[in-house]
Amino acid sequence: MKRGKEMKKNVIVAQSGGPTAVINATLAGILNIARKSNKVDKVLGGEHGIEGILKENFFDLFAKFDTPEKINLLKHTPAAFLGSCRYKLPNDDEVFAKIFDIFKKNNVGYFIYIGGNDSMDTVDKLSKYAKKIKSDVCIIGCPKTIDNDLAITDHTPGFGSAAKYVATSMREIILDSCVYDKPTLTIVEVMGRNAGWLTAATALARWNKKDAPHLIYLPELPFDVDKFLVDVKNAIDKHRNAVVAISEGIKTADGKYLCEFEKEVKVDAFGHKQMSGAAASLADIVSQRMDVKIRTIEFSLLQRAAAHIASKTDVRESRELGEAGMKAGLDGQTGVMVYIKRVSNSPYEAKIEVTDVSKVANAEVKVPRDWINKEGNDVNKKMIEYLLPLIQGESVPVYENGLPVYQKRIGLIEK
Repeated sequence: MKRGKEMKKNVIVAQSGGPTAVINATLAGILNIARKSNKVDKVLGGEHGIEGILKENFFDLFAKFDTPEKINLLKHTPAAFLGSCRYKLPNDDEVFAKIFDIFKKNNVGYFIYIGGNDSMDTVDKLSKYAKKIKSDVCIIGCPKTIDNDLAITDHTPGFGSAAKYVATSMREIILDSCVYDKPTLTIVEVMGRNAGWLTAATALARWNKKDAPHLIYLPELPFDVDKFLVDVKNAIDKHRNAVVAISEGIKTADGKYLCEFEKEVKVDAFGHKQMSGAAASLADIVSQRMDVKIRTIEFSLLQRAAAHIASKTDVRESRELGEAGMKAGLDGQTGVMVYIKRVSNSPYEAKIEVTDVSKVANAEVKVPRDWINKEGNDVNKKMIEYLLPLIQGESVPVYENGLPVYQKRIGLIEK
């Protein structure tokens, strides 16, 4: 959808959901285009997503990032500079009306929301309400999530860098695990509630197809504990030091998450069970059945925002999506999400396009069954060909006194 031309307006941009290594590169891209436009007066950053907007917690981002050097520092800074939230926007016209009153009060012509599935739901709801009240505010979604589970887009910003971190860390774990001449089992737990894209990236750690990780289990298929024990025994018998990668969200055929074997799990505002502990649960099961030394490693938050090993491809595409999102708004498009369309694997080529956000909101894309091996305990060549282009290149931050220099998050700045 497009709207007509208008006078100079302000932009509100906010971030939502889990942080990534490159979400701020998207913000940098938005600022780059907005500053060059004669349609934009100010870019206001909403602190803590849509919640911050409802509280009118705004920051003047043009004032904060007033030089190319500052924009570049932002581009290489991990996590969410504007802060984030996990707030489910209710289907409530009173709440929608309050948001649009805030937009009017602040002379807003463009709202850009950077986030994942639930954030695109917010973009969709606000876009539909804008149409209902005939508002000319352009509502744009810019994707991000390390889970890589958004519909339409080939992949999401943040995923490539997280995959690079996971594969690199897994390779280091593999080297560490094989130093002793005794049977061992190392279980590595990777993020992924319902989609195993990030866990699949551990396969990139292999020097060849016979190397560790010897087993990979994704949540796309029901997890069979008895079969797992057989797989592990065979791996130890063959390799002595077995390394296994599992998604945090693996569950049995009856729908029970492995992490629920040990404890009750909490639920967030969106009804999502809070994952962690699957590796520990499996280790307990194995220890009761087998006499083997077991170690568990949970990457947890470390895999989300590891900018020191970010993918150069990921940083570039994230910035380009921010630029494309701002351009879409300036062009009068609304109710859309910018996304990545892959043209070819080798050489890797992709382009940025725009889609109706309603096709993305609340949709979830999982690993195709034919990218997983027949036994359900590994991924195949199709997955490797998909993953490899996304981790290419190194985006090295500036270092000072031996440590990377990052922009402090806005909530840490004196207001």
